[in-house]
Amino acid sequence: YCFAGAEPVKAATRTTYMEKFGLRILEGYGVTEAAPVIAINTPMYNKSGSVGKIMPGMEYRLDPVPGVDEGGRLFVRGPNVMAGYLRAENPGVIEPVRDGWHDTGDVVTVDDAGFISIRGRAKRFAKIGGEMVSLAAVEALAGELWKGSPSAVATVPDARKGEKLILITEAAGATRADFLAFAKANGAMDLMVP
Repeated sequence: YCFAGAEPVKAATRTTYMEKFGLRILEGYGVTEAAPVIAINTPMYNKSGSVGKIMPGMEYRLDPVPGVDEGGRLFVRGPNVMAGYLRAENPGVIEPVRDGWHDTGDVVTVDDAGFISIRGRAKRFAKIGGEMVSLAAVEALAGELWKGSPSAVATVPDARKGEKLILITEAAGATRADFLAFAKANGAMDLMVP
């Protein structure tokens, strides 16, 4: 087996590695502030699509995120979590993490067996009409529709709904109508259409 982190591993990549090399890819998750591993799948405890279970000796909590019904913002603490940050505006003074809890900035779910699944970065969600929309999920739809063409989604303020999505793509001939039809055919909610 081999370990992967930083970005989700696609199912096709998992299959290719198993077929070509006979290796299972086990995903993990970490942040620099946690030196760096927070969770990992193991050969005995593995759930595809998750980043595994929290490391021994660590604790986690999920704080609610307005508009996100399932999961929450992940905070962790444990012996591997840093003491705090050194800030340029206050040289030589460590700004400690609150009560030992580090805010990862990630929105996650944790299932009944303890497997963590990352839904996205708190900063990579748009709040549209009170609902949270993952920018990464919208980008993934664009990537499926216009394969091989880079696409990115950003937000801009909207007086009626708080924020709205803007999709930028290099796909020749791309139209909003095509995206809307593809999104609906794939079960995406209307709020995911820029």
